[in-house]
Amino acid sequence: MPTIILTIFIVIAYFLYYHFTKYNNYWNERNVVGPKPAFFFGNIKDAMLRRKPFGHVFKDIYDMYPEEKVVGMFVMRSPELLVRDLDVIKNILIKDFDIFMSRGFEFKKTGFGANLFHANADTWRLLRSRLSPLFTPGKLKNMTYLLSECGDKFVEYVARVTQFNPEQQVQGMTQKFAQAAITACAFGLDIDTFNQEHETFRRVHSKMFIMSLSRDLELMYPGIIVKIGGSLISPEVITFFIDLVKTVTAQRNGRPTNRNDFMDLILKMREDKLISGPIRKNSDTETSLELTDEVIAAQAFSFYSGGYETSAAAMDFLLYQLARNPEIQDKVLVEIKEVLKKHDGEMTLQAVLDLSYMGQVFDETLRMYPIVSDLKRKSNRAYTIPGTNVTIEKNQLIKISTLGIHYDEKIYPNPEKFDPERFSPENVAARHSCAYLPFGLGPRNCIGLRFAQVQSRMCLAKLFSQFRVEPSKNTPHQFQYEPRRVILYPIGGIPLNFIKRQ
Repeated sequence: MPTIILTIFIVIAYFLYYHFTKYNNYWNERNVVGPKPAFFFGNIKDAMLRRKPFGHVFKDIYDMYPEEKVVGMFVMRSPELLVRDLDVIKNILIKDFDIFMSRGFEFKKTGFGANLFHANADTWRLLRSRLSPLFTPGKLKNMTYLLSECGDKFVEYVARVTQFNPEQQVQGMTQKFAQAAITACAFGLDIDTFNQEHETFRRVHSKMFIMSLSRDLELMYPGIIVKIGGSLISPEVITFFIDLVKTVTAQRNGRPTNRNDFMDLILKMREDKLISGPIRKNSDTETSLELTDEVIAAQAFSFYSGGYETSAAAMDFLLYQLARNPEIQDKVLVEIKEVLKKHDGEMTLQAVLDLSYMGQVFDETLRMYPIVSDLKRKSNRAYTIPGTNVTIEKNQLIKISTLGIHYDEKIYPNPEKFDPERFSPENVAARHSCAYLPFGLGPRNCIGLRFAQVQSRMCLAKLFSQFRVEPSKNTPHQFQYEPRRVILYPIGGIPLNFIKRQ
């Protein structure tokens, strides 16, 4: 009997070893250099054991091969290609975009899987064309007064909570602004985030950006979530957004109003029941999507998640760097005063857009702290990497290390230094167009880019008009990042002192 048990154990062990190492020579056979994979984990052991964020693990691999255009690596047992060369990245994200339309994260083709971020290529193209009108200058102008009101309430809140203790955790503060702004601009809801806690929102937020077992399974077996009908998003989050959309729809009697916000656009689409359009230009083939409550809620999820914690985190890092660099903070204040004087004291959309130096500060912040620190694409056919002899297969997954590029000394000398002059018009023009990727690039870049910029600048302009930020005794000099979060954020948050201007 012991012999049989031992034999079974050996057979199982051999099967597992073979299963998790069968692709280990994949890149060697194709003459692509890369780090040797470890059993089970491939090259992402530190990320899977939650020792490091995924973005930092990919940056480490990026830094190991400074002379290579592409690097072969293993995400668990799956061979993926890390692209380092900026010209190749430009081909993938722009020139040959039709081959790399998919982000490789889809988990089902209908329902909540049909959200703008995770949707497969054809559904994404259809949704993008319908949702893009929400971010025109005219629509942003209509939202500006709401953002301005949220900014005023935010400053009042800062004044209240710092009256007896100037040291505050910036994360909770900026999240309150971002939540108020996104619910007002997208859903027409006046959520009083500054005076009361909203337990349901808080609970949902805590689950939106945390690594899940479903995501880990998808990393091990790409495409398995689609096959088993699973989800990368928790049931509580899905239910929350379905209920949110139903509530706003009922408030508007199921019809668009004159607010011209996100929900109005969705309600106009909803009247058609089914939306369709060509998959590609000059093509007679059409794809269609039924606008069920779950599909509509999926778009609400995309809009909310893109404009909430990512924007708040970017503002947190910006405040941290301006606290550490008071001369840059002073320069930002001078510009705010000049712009307000030019616009008769009104923070209009044009006034926000005129804050060009603040824009440079914002860009440099996202260079140092790209909230989404890596990009992922999937090929829909075999593809030869330009300038190499490397040919990838259909459905091959591609990684681009945003964090690696942003800290590459060949692109950004002295990358640890916070220097907004890197983003002066002259310096930007002299740099490769793919050297800066916090919002992605090409047709599948962040649809809410302009909204995020206006939202953040509005908040910060209001804040700096009345407060300055300084390091507190607890402000860290270096960050350790939370490895369980999908987006970049430091362990322990960012405590700063908020000092009222005289």
